[in-house]
Amino acid sequence: MTRYPFPKGFLWGGATAANQIEGGYNEGNKGLNIADVLPGGKARYEFLVKPGFDFEIHPDQYFYPNHEAIDFYHRYKEDIALFAEMGFKAFRMSIAWTRIFPNGNEVEPNQEGLEFYDRVFEELHKYGIEPVVTISHYEMPLYLVKEYGGWRNREVVTFFERYVNTIFTRYKDKVKNWMTFNEINSGLVMPINGLGFSIQTEDDKYQPTFQAYHHQFLGSAIAVKACHEIIPGSQIGCMILFAPVYAFDSNPQNVMHALREEQLFNYFCGDVQVRGEYPAFIKRYFKEHNIELDIQDGDLELLKEGTVDYVGFSYYMSRTEKKVKLDEESSEGNIIGGIRNPFLEASDWGWEIDPEGLRISLNKLYDRYQKPLFIVENGLGAYDKVEEDGSINDDYRIDYLREHIKAMGEAIEDGVELMGYTSWGCIDMVSMSTGEFSKRYGYVYVDKHDDGSGTLERKKKKSFYWYKDVIESNGEKL
Repeated sequence: MTRYPFPKGFLWGGATAANQIEGGYNEGNKGLNIADVLPGGKARYEFLVKPGFDFEIHPDQYFYPNHEAIDFYHRYKEDIALFAEMGFKAFRMSIAWTRIFPNGNEVEPNQEGLEFYDRVFEELHKYGIEPVVTISHYEMPLYLVKEYGGWRNREVVTFFERYVNTIFTRYKDKVKNWMTFNEINSGLVMPINGLGFSIQTEDDKYQPTFQAYHHQFLGSAIAVKACHEIIPGSQIGCMILFAPVYAFDSNPQNVMHALREEQLFNYFCGDVQVRGEYPAFIKRYFKEHNIELDIQDGDLELLKEGTVDYVGFSYYMSRTEKKVKLDEESSEGNIIGGIRNPFLEASDWGWEIDPEGLRISLNKLYDRYQKPLFIVENGLGAYDKVEEDGSINDDYRIDYLREHIKAMGEAIEDGVELMGYTSWGCIDMVSMSTGEFSKRYGYVYVDKHDDGSGTLERKKKKSFYWYKDVIESNGEKL
């Protein structure tokens, strides 16, 4: 078996998001956020990608799984002990903005929220687990969405600055590794989650989307500068949803189409956050879509001053593109578009499985940016069965993760500088895209189901023990 040279100090661990695990949506003086008004099941997908979402809770019509989630808010000690048993070096989590500023625009923070994360960080440090904290992970304050129009409104930058200064000052001795916006480029396909508004018509999406991005880039640069000033020795990265784009065939028209799709989706946001300037290719895109950004004095200088230290990214699938597509060629379940790749198998939810694509992604990103990389999401959503003896034999998950970790090892051999790997959903939680509990990613099974039933009991899956061995051997025992 090939032994892969994972570096000393490699950050093995797992990843979560506050809105998908915490629950306690109305406890501790927390305000409502976007995730709190997203229903579970098929209705969620419709709201995420289609216009007209009203950002209201309709309890008579829908079930809202994020309200309780898996109750990490009350069970964090139990869960962190399980992560420690696996040997986690790092735990990627997010802070819920509305636990710190319930509406988002307050002047003074909510002490109950600050104290909750104090306790979580202290529990992690008790076991020697390094927190890796995402500042904004699909949980924008609902008040800022309704009253300010989300990130379209430049005033939100001021509120975000107050938020980041507060958490950096509070947790400067507890957290050294940060990320700004989760999967920032996902706003191109799901603006509700990332940008805080719903597109009303296809025709008006371009201007507000890219103006919102400009404001978010300013927020990111402000956060980077503040992090470096307030927390000496800290590292702060961006976070991109990365899916390498393959041309369907060698037809130059398809190759060019794939290139354009990859530039916009995979590189646009990263180029601004890593290089500190708008890339050349986006200027033509703006011209073709009549986009004129309101860029104020000092904005471009700020972007240049606030470049990130590393590139965090999620990797779940690749994407195959063809300039002229037929409906029957679409890749089922792939929310970022594309057509079916005949060389790949797919998960239970139609996400194409492509470990070699991870090696390709690592090489592409490192070649482009020459910055340390951090895989902060990667995993397999699948149906898990609890056997009569209580065991959960998720060999399919082990196979998926093993092949992706091998691809990471190959990329390191290729010369890529890789900081760590926090696989997605180290414990079962609410799925972001579908609002289901049955789409499970974790090493730890949580007895919670799509109708809201369940005891919330935690059970170790077979993959729990496998990942423990992977970490203990620093990736040698796969």
